[in-house]
Amino acid sequence: MFSRRFGTIAKSAGLPMIRLHDIRHSYATAALAAGAGLKVVSQRLGHADVGVTLRVYAHVLAGDDEAVANLVAAAITGS
Repeated sequence: MFSRRFGTIAKSAGLPMIRLHDIRHSYATAALAAGAGLKVVSQRLGHADVGVTLRVYAHVLAGDDEAVANLVAAAITGS
């Protein structure tokens, strides 16, 4: 029922058709891309464990490898 009401409101506002689940996915993707912790995002989504979140959103975290390498290099070199 809530999804149907949401669809009606979105349509009357002239927005493209989007499911509530799509908004949830967009939120999670944006939060992780902005640097929010995986555990926090997982909890906010209500996932049973972070493994669920990681399997769905691992693609968002792909750039983390280089970022961590740079952090470690800076810590080692003191720069």
